[in-house]
Amino acid sequence: MADETKQEVAVTEAEKKPEEKPAPAAEETAAEAAEEKAAEAAVEKAVEPEEKAAEADSEEEKKAEEALEAAAGDEAAVIDGAGSFKEESNLVSELPDPEQTALAQLKELVAAALANGEFDLPPPPPAKEEPKKEEPAKEEAKEEAAPAKDEEPKAETAAAEEPAKEEAKPAAEAPKADAPAEAAAEEVKTEAPAPEEPKAEAAPAEEPKAEAAPAEEPKAEEPAKEEPKAEAASEEAKPSEPEEKTVVVAEEEGTKTVEAIEETVVPAASEPAAAAAEAEAAPAPAAEPKEELIWGVPLVGDDERTDTVLLKFLRAREFKVKEAMAMLKSAVLWRKRFGIDELLGADLGLPELENVVFYRGADREGHPVCYNVYGEFQDKELYEKAFGDEEKRERFLKWRIQLLERGIREQLDFSPSGICSMVQVTDLKNSPPMLGKHRAVTRQALALLQDNYPEFVAKKVFINVPWWYLAANKVMSPFLTQRTKSKIVFCSPGKSAETLFRYIAPEQVPVQFGGLYKEDDTEFSTSDAVTELTVKPSSKETIEIPATENSMVVWELRVLGWEVSYGAEFTPDAEGGYTVIVQKTRKVPAHEEPIMKGSFKVNEPGKVALTVNNPASKKKKLLYRFKVKSTAESA
Repeated sequence: MADETKQEVAVTEAEKKPEEKPAPAAEETAAEAAEEKAAEAAVEKAVEPEEKAAEADSEEEKKAEEALEAAAGDEAAVIDGAGSFKEESNLVSELPDPEQTALAQLKELVAAALANGEFDLPPPPPAKEEPKKEEPAKEEAKEEAAPAKDEEPKAETAAAEEPAKEEAKPAAEAPKADAPAEAAAEEVKTEAPAPEEPKAEAAPAEEPKAEAAPAEEPKAEEPAKEEPKAEAASEEAKPSEPEEKTVVVAEEEGTKTVEAIEETVVPAASEPAAAAAEAEAAPAPAAEPKEELIWGVPLVGDDERTDTVLLKFLRAREFKVKEAMAMLKSAVLWRKRFGIDELLGADLGLPELENVVFYRGADREGHPVCYNVYGEFQDKELYEKAFGDEEKRERFLKWRIQLLERGIREQLDFSPSGICSMVQVTDLKNSPPMLGKHRAVTRQALALLQDNYPEFVAKKVFINVPWWYLAANKVMSPFLTQRTKSKIVFCSPGKSAETLFRYIAPEQVPVQFGGLYKEDDTEFSTSDAVTELTVKPSSKETIEIPATENSMVVWELRVLGWEVSYGAEFTPDAEGGYTVIVQKTRKVPAHEEPIMKGSFKVNEPGKVALTVNNPASKKKKLLYRFKVKSTAESA
């Protein structure tokens, strides 16, 4: 992940040429992508090859130390010269008129896009193998349908012959009546063998005339009755010409029953076709656009949080409405492809990374603070688990996006007056080299953050920055926009803690970064304010804590960098009282426990005095806090 952190100050091509490309989407990645080459060049120039002699290495180290001191001085100028970024208001009434107009236009574009389904993913393309699988099925269906169609005319003609036989019996009594009947039967067979639907249906109507017919004949006719119904169901949409032809034949036969059937069958056959035509012609009811959410906020509607989200995209694109709309649409579609909603509740099985990136406390303005500690990847086993192969790198990317999404949903408030951005602190101490297995996933993460998370960083603070990184930033600084400069802060190892305290109170800063925050602290919490003092060179600072009778005094104290003398004693208020040495004065080296804790049970009114003596030629930052509790309370 060093690649990510070492790129995070580089300027993107969009920032170099704002007139050609849109401004970057997120300030935390605004200066990351394009600095890579410059940073690598700085590394190559700064780091001496391993093949050099030991003497050359020592000379290079001396030069590095000198450059570090110079960069440390430059760093203070970077912080002061860039100015402090002040977030713009999200209240629509407080926006300038051009920005209000842009917001209104973006709302209209979003509503139109939702109505047109532009925020929906396109359907997946059909698989190539599917049509091949369907063709044999269609051929089999045709083969099965062919015999059925061949059997239907036979059944129909058989059904038609039965009434003809029945008519032949009374016709025997009437001489010369056979010829017209036979002619009619032949016309039925030759002219319309396939669509014999009315003829088959007419069979039941003439059954009363054939009184002498055997009882078995209706059984043989029942299948013939069902087949035309199935055929009619499959051919509803076909023209009704066959019915008309059969009616003409029926009229030639002179049967009144078939005429009656004409009146009932033809409308019945045409009714489904007409209904289908009406259904096709009738306009489909307009479906209401589906509600689209991003970070739990609807993109349209009366929700006041909607304005805050849309303003993020507008500011990321300098209030260019079309570009902001394109960015918003792209972000929504990416979230669906990436599966953000499913990812939120997924268990990716990476508990070891909880010390690499984590949220802790808030800054002085209430923004949640996210710490990125890439020095944890010095553990080779952890590094391999995160970046060992392509599958692991993909899982790490999902984990990082999941952590960001959860932080946004749990710690940010998109109401117009709420906190809707965060502070990012990146520790570059002992971070892995730029070239490594993490390189590809780092670039991918940077691109995703830049394109899909606009305006989510209020301040980006780099701590424990190597001297060559500061040198590279000094080269790239003229190309950064003022907005980006106002958000990014760099500080060398010797100034990291003090720089953090400018933006984050010491009680909110974890111990590892110079603060007093500790997990599972039973005595103090973030609600117990820390007092900051500066101990001047070759001077002494005394902290007096008044104590009442039967009380317990508890304190903790820290001097950044230590190398000072520290002691504690209790002096009673009563004259003639004896001073009690609580902590014998001794010199505290820099590598010792960062926080000194102490307590003293007081039986009489007095005061506890904490003494810090700074013999060095540099000033020291002193942090302390205390509590005075009654003995009963402490028990």
